[in-house]
Amino acid sequence: MAKDSVRLETYRNMLSSFTNELVSKGKKPNEMLTDEEAIAVITRLSKQRKDSIEQFKKGGREDLVAKEQAELSILETYLPKLMDADKVKKIAEAKKVELGITDPGKKGMLMSALMKDLKGKADGGVVKEAVDALF
Repeated sequence: MAKDSVRLETYRNMLSSFTNELVSKGKKPNEMLTDEEAIAVITRLSKQRKDSIEQFKKGGREDLVAKEQAELSILETYLPKLMDADKVKKIAEAKKVELGITDPGKKGMLMSALMKDLKGKADGGVVKEAVDALF
């Protein structure tokens, strides 16, 4: 029964976030978000849960860590599967060659191009690690 209350609370939070997103974009609350906008909202909620989990672990609040992890697992069921680190690294190497980047000072340019290509397909932290490993 407790798991159902976490699920219900997570769904309510998601619905509220969708409504807030619509209003922030100047739309009416009864309109629909595009799939990309909905995924962006769920991704944002997921990142918030991950940050909360990290903070609660530092504070020794295991009860709150468990709640946030339960919510995170529910949210992740609505997100597309992200690429693994090996695949991101291969794409980063190919993009580096494609753009002809050899100077470590151009790392930001490579990161920007990769994030544009991999938006919604790979975690930003994984992309950053792949880029850092190339220089």
